Amino acid sequence: MLDHDLIRERLKQRARELVPVLRERAPLAAKNGQLPEETLRDFHEAGFFRILQPARWEGYELEPKDFFEVQMTLAEGCMSSAWVLGVVAIHNWQLALFDDRAAQAVWGQDSSVLISSSYMPVGKVTRVDGGFRLSGRWGFSSGSKHCQWAFLGAMVPPENEGDGPDYRTFLVPRADYAILDNWDVMGLEATGSHDVLVEDVFVPEHHTHRSIDGFLQNSPGNSVNTAPLFRLPFGQIFVRAVSSATIGALQGAIDLFIEANKGRVGVNDGRRIIQDPGAQTALANAMVTVDECRTVLLRNFELMTQRAKTGEPLTMAERVKMRYDSAIVPDKCAQAVEALMYNSGASTIFRQHGINRAFRDIHTGRAHVANCPGKYALNLGAVGMGLDSNDYFL
Repeated sequence: MLDHDLIRERLKQRARELVPVLRERAPLAAKNGQLPEETLRDFHEAGFFRILQPARWEGYELEPKDFFEVQMTLAEGCMSSAWVLGVVAIHNWQLALFDDRAAQAVWGQDSSVLISSSYMPVGKVTRVDGGFRLSGRWGFSSGSKHCQWAFLGAMVPPENEGDGPDYRTFLVPRADYAILDNWDVMGLEATGSHDVLVEDVFVPEHHTHRSIDGFLQNSPGNSVNTAPLFRLPFGQIFVRAVSSATIGALQGAIDLFIEANKGRVGVNDGRRIIQDPGAQTALANAMVTVDECRTVLLRNFELMTQRAKTGEPLTMAERVKMRYDSAIVPDKCAQAVEALMYNSGASTIFRQHGINRAFRDIHTGRAHVANCPGKYALNLGAVGMGLDSNDYFL
């Protein structure tokens, strides 16, 4: 029997120890466009990828709050590293929702095997006996070069006329796709989020996961993975994987801001920065932003986990609110890190400055489709006034 409390403390301690290490590695990781093998090894040895993995596959089956605490801490040192962990480790949770034969294919020989993804619904799908033929080119597959399988999104043609849309995640082995090395971006450079190309490969039915099953919290894998963890809504888990690292990156920028400015004197006016109202306000707002975003994240997962344990479903209004709570995080962190940068002097224009890196990484993360809050705000407002939700990735 695993001692979950001991594991939690060990994970948190190791994440904290790695912050300065990741910060030191960040420039070279960015230059190389992917995480160093040392970082992947550190994450494996610490057990970070196993936090939400099923116990039957040597995972810890901890709660989402435990995972996101680790991700946010690591992002204080390197948001790219935390981003890759967030996206890739969430796949170890989603794989548990597939038919169990999928997990056997991925982890049957080695339970440390990793999965990348691109959920863009761009795949071309044809129904065939026993499954599907899949083709397409997907973008933004973070950590793809570190993984041996990929989750790829596509709309499946309806079996019967009048049937509704059937969005699925397709599980594809590394031998069946090519990685197109095209990651040349302003931030999150070390995530290596390359394009993935698939040309007419067969995917068995049991290597797909229907979005509607994740929404209804009743997936094929629930027959063997029975913990409440695997009854959480897929949409609510994944979106946090691509928003929560910005909270940690902002905290890292706050720490750097304090360290750089508490003793700094302006070279032009001889004024101590610690007494500058602009710097004081920027710091205060950033500190409050971290506290607010982190508190809401943990509160929401506490509610989700409690409901999963009791079997009481979340209401649509609660899901829509939580979806917006996630989407607005990078926007708030981007505004806060802008103010920190603008109040840190001209030195922050250099790319290797830690606050400059946080600025670029947070703004790049903000560009993810799940982190553009406008449409989620409209949906929340509409649902609040009695209209139906127009979003079901919840």
